[in-house]
Amino acid sequence: MRSKNFWVLLLLLLTGIVLGAFIGNLAQEATGMTWLNFGQSFGLESPIVIDLGILVLTFGLSIKITMASIIGVAIALLIYRFL
Repeated sequence: MRSKNFWVLLLLLLTGIVLGAFIGNLAQEATGMTWLNFGQSFGLESPIVIDLGILVLTFGLSIKITMASIIGVAIALLIYRFL
């Protein structure tokens, strides 16, 4: 039996999230499909800025989880399972 690679799983999950978010944004305009873009955003409201004189570092993170991205992750996991 072949061992499954972690990097393949990570790539599939990221692809599922990105494609799901893209489809959710497209479905936002379609009648009856707006539920795909329903979700929750969380993260930092404003970025954290660290000024070190010659170097300025800015840290920020915001994540939006939508129904379409959850479906994308589920499809990615099914594809990984059958690889």
